[in-house]
Amino acid sequence: MKADRAYPRFVVSAKGTRWVEGGHPWVYAEEIVSEEGACENGALADAVSEKGKYLGTGFVSRESKIRLRLLSRNANDRFDEAFWRRRVQYAWDYRKTVLRPEDLGCCRVIFGEADGFPGLTVDRFSDILVTQTLSVGIERIKELLFPLLLEVLRADGQAISGVYERNDAAIRALEGLEQSKGWWGEEHPLSPVTEICENGVFYAVDVENGQKTGFFLDQKYNRLAVARLAEGKRVLDCFTHTGSFALNAAKGGAEHVTAADVSEAAVEMARRNALRNGLEGKMDFLCADIFDLLPELEAKGGKPYDFIILDPPAFTKSRKTVKGAERGYKEINCRAMKLLPRGGYLATASCSHFMPAPLFEKMLREAARDAAVELRQIEMRQQAPDHPILWNVPETDYLKFYLFQVV
Repeated sequence: MKADRAYPRFVVSAKGTRWVEGGHPWVYAEEIVSEEGACENGALADAVSEKGKYLGTGFVSRESKIRLRLLSRNANDRFDEAFWRRRVQYAWDYRKTVLRPEDLGCCRVIFGEADGFPGLTVDRFSDILVTQTLSVGIERIKELLFPLLLEVLRADGQAISGVYERNDAAIRALEGLEQSKGWWGEEHPLSPVTEICENGVFYAVDVENGQKTGFFLDQKYNRLAVARLAEGKRVLDCFTHTGSFALNAAKGGAEHVTAADVSEAAVEMARRNALRNGLEGKMDFLCADIFDLLPELEAKGGKPYDFIILDPPAFTKSRKTVKGAERGYKEINCRAMKLLPRGGYLATASCSHFMPAPLFEKMLREAARDAAVELRQIEMRQQAPDHPILWNVPETDYLKFYLFQVV
């Protein structure tokens, strides 16, 4: 290890050392053997093995079970303004490479650990950047980071009017942070409502009151895949939220689209989005619990739809509730399969990290068996590439999306 380090040292157990050397950037509190030197909450510290080997440097969190979130494994790194500017530039250059130019106006600019910013999410919605800070270390340096975000994007010719903080997530309590939301800094638009265009579909986005940061960007290209299959079909979009899959299907040439969601506010937003895009003539909207709607449709008999989309919210956010979630996923998928005619199409998704692909696929096989159908897989997809997956950080791999034909 390099001599004369400026940071306190956290000595990591042999088990924790293997975990970190395997590539994961988190060191759990239970793997800390000892500390050398005083360290404030949110400050930087070195992680070293019990033999003194340097493992990396990261943010300390005194409140969280994740005691250390590594930023770098390079002992020569200096965590100054130039370091963070390079990280922001690298993240933006990556988006410019993997996304179509027309998609840069609404995209995830920073995806936490996958971009080397532990606990930070930054989404772009037209001229507004929306941030969510879920680690105390990032909270401490945001006055340095946010101007760099503006600097890098504006230097590339991107028009950014302001930064809105969505720090109203309950998970902040695990870091000892309070919940809040509002504009960062004095320079910002008058309204937190903006408009984006994704896949040629326009949406109003309320960054103050919308779910999470205001709009779900991770299904961007999965919506496009649905649009390609939708031509001439009668489509049911379950858990439509603000209508994104339904609108893509309608724009893709569907004969008719029904968009259903349990939230009246979401259905109203979907209806407004349909009007904005001139698609209201081929769409209708239902405020209904999908767990009630599907059996009601089944009881009526017939095959009213030949394309059903299931994009539910996460049914599980912890390992403790996976079994219950699996039952919920199986119920809606089995009922959708029964409702479809032979030759019909099914799009089905799970956005839970705790429902891994093998378990989700096992559930789908059981649902198909119970529905007495066979599934012909068209494709299996994941989150859009502006939500990159680090293979050494399984938490970044969460979205499963399947397209099937029922045969």
